[in-house]
Amino acid sequence: MEEMRNTVDEKLQKTLETRLTQSFELVSKNLESVQKGLGEMQQLATGVGDLKKVLSNVKTKGILGEVPLSNILEQMLSPEQYEINCITKPGTANRVEFAIKIPQHHQDNKMLLMPVDSKFPIEDYYTLIAAYDAGDTIAAELAGKALEIAIKKSARDIHDKYICPPDTSEIGLLFLPVEGLYAEAVRRPALMETLQRDYQIIVTGPTTLSAILNTISFGNKTMALEQRSGEIKKTLSAVKTEFGKFGDVLTKAQEKINKASEDIDELVGTRTKKIQAKLKSFEELSVAEVNVLLGDVTEK
Repeated sequence: MEEMRNTVDEKLQKTLETRLTQSFELVSKNLESVQKGLGEMQQLATGVGDLKKVLSNVKTKGILGEVPLSNILEQMLSPEQYEINCITKPGTANRVEFAIKIPQHHQDNKMLLMPVDSKFPIEDYYTLIAAYDAGDTIAAELAGKALEIAIKKSARDIHDKYICPPDTSEIGLLFLPVEGLYAEAVRRPALMETLQRDYQIIVTGPTTLSAILNTISFGNKTMALEQRSGEIKKTLSAVKTEFGKFGDVLTKAQEKINKASEDIDELVGTRTKKIQAKLKSFEELSVAEVNVLLGDVTEK
């Protein structure tokens, strides 16, 4: 019994040590995995913080809005149909990101500049999205009002800095680079009406801006066609005038030709008869005699 007890104790101890060792190793591996995951999460959090700092930077936000605007203009318009970083208001140093050239119907070679500026109130927009996701109605209302204030400020800046009729158009374009942000602005009719009435600003998103630029490009082509038609009309009018003069010259030439024909008829008719009457008393010589006197006239 004592030997059996020792054997059982020995096996139990061995088995327990093996199981504990395996469990400890498994726990150690899991702890290492957890620690590694925590490190990766910490790095990710640091990266998110850096990204947040980048997106909160004013210059970076401007670039994020300017790049898609530049791409749309390059795709929809030719380089001579818009200007980049130009001064639209004389006497100031304010440079608008882009200005679309709009030809005038009744003024030759006169181009109006339509200011187009991109704005990206990213903090207010993300705050509003977070409130929607959380289902917080009060927070969403406050974030929506903050977004309206930011858009109004952007519209006022465009109006005060870049719009100056008659050197520019009476309206300007405020470009919102995200369709969701543009949708939030459009779903507030009072805001859109205020921007158009008080600041003469039209808010556009990527899709609507493409439609507006397509219309402007079509208008430019129509204008060029009208100008070409006017040039053709002037050319035809000049040709008509010259053709009238040419007709007068032809009439005078015809009169002179008719007069010359009459003179020839007179010479051939009346004068010839008179000459023949005077020479009637003279005898006609034979051809041989004529050849002797005048040479061989047949050769001529």
